[in-house]
Amino acid sequence: MIEPRIVIVGFPSAQILDITGPLEVFSTASRFLSITRYATQLVSTDGGPVLTTSGLEFATSPIDEVLGDIDTLVISGGRDMDEAAGDTKLVDNIRRLAAQARRVTSVCSGAFLLAAAGLLEGRRATTHWAECAQLEREYPNISVEPDAIYVKDGNVWTSAGVTAGIDLALALVAEDHGRKAAAVVARRLVVYLRRSGGQGQFSALLAAQSADDEPIRDLLAWIPDHLTDDLGIPVMAARTHLSERQFSRVFKSEVGITPAEHVEAVRMEAACRLLETTNSTMEQIARACGFGTPETMNRAFRRRLNTTPTNHRYHFGSV
Repeated sequence: MIEPRIVIVGFPSAQILDITGPLEVFSTASRFLSITRYATQLVSTDGGPVLTTSGLEFATSPIDEVLGDIDTLVISGGRDMDEAAGDTKLVDNIRRLAAQARRVTSVCSGAFLLAAAGLLEGRRATTHWAECAQLEREYPNISVEPDAIYVKDGNVWTSAGVTAGIDLALALVAEDHGRKAAAVVARRLVVYLRRSGGQGQFSALLAAQSADDEPIRDLLAWIPDHLTDDLGIPVMAARTHLSERQFSRVFKSEVGITPAEHVEAVRMEAACRLLETTNSTMEQIARACGFGTPETMNRAFRRRLNTTPTNHRYHFGSV
């Protein structure tokens, strides 16, 4: 059996989960799928131990010693991307290895290294939600998709931030061996085969957890349990004892999006969860999540996820 070779590229201040997330997916596939065994290799500019953002070191081989065909090239992201992108030896070798690879991928801000190597020119791509605007600004010929968990354009795949590398690697296993095989790996790792929604949705919900203002934080904790209530600006402002204008200003400052956008994101997450895990009708889900009618829920899905509730259930439902 030919073992597909996976080459994972790191560098000083790389994000360790960008590396270990995909690595664990391929390792688990090798251990629990009888149909394949991936051979993984970790490399960096000069080889030797590489210190990651967490302080953990990992051993690597020199990137210029990698010869021959590669099945999948994985470029990690990290903290000092300007420095990494300025490493001409690293960028030149990424370009060289990409020409030898069946697939070229990046995790998180690793997209900046692919861009520096000219590998994203004229392509669709994504990166960490907080860095999408920068990628678009620095490389205007790239069509950046800020809400995607991962994007495939030809043989080039890019993923959103950090743990989205796991989603990406599972999608690669699914492409190689089918959705059922990838589901086996996902169950072993106790993760979703593909999480619902996009990274914009997750960034909104994660931002909600870090709000400093106590009244806003209390409101954010209250909203998920009251999705069928009136969650308009007047009601939410009254709960925080602020004027409507002051509430809107403070909320956006704390959470990063408007109150209406956040409420819709939470309702969308609840709807996705019910679509994936229950046999409830569209009418029941729309009411339970505060959309009121299936038509309103359908419009929200099309606007935010570019799909329909029915299609979402078809692709991600487990019941």
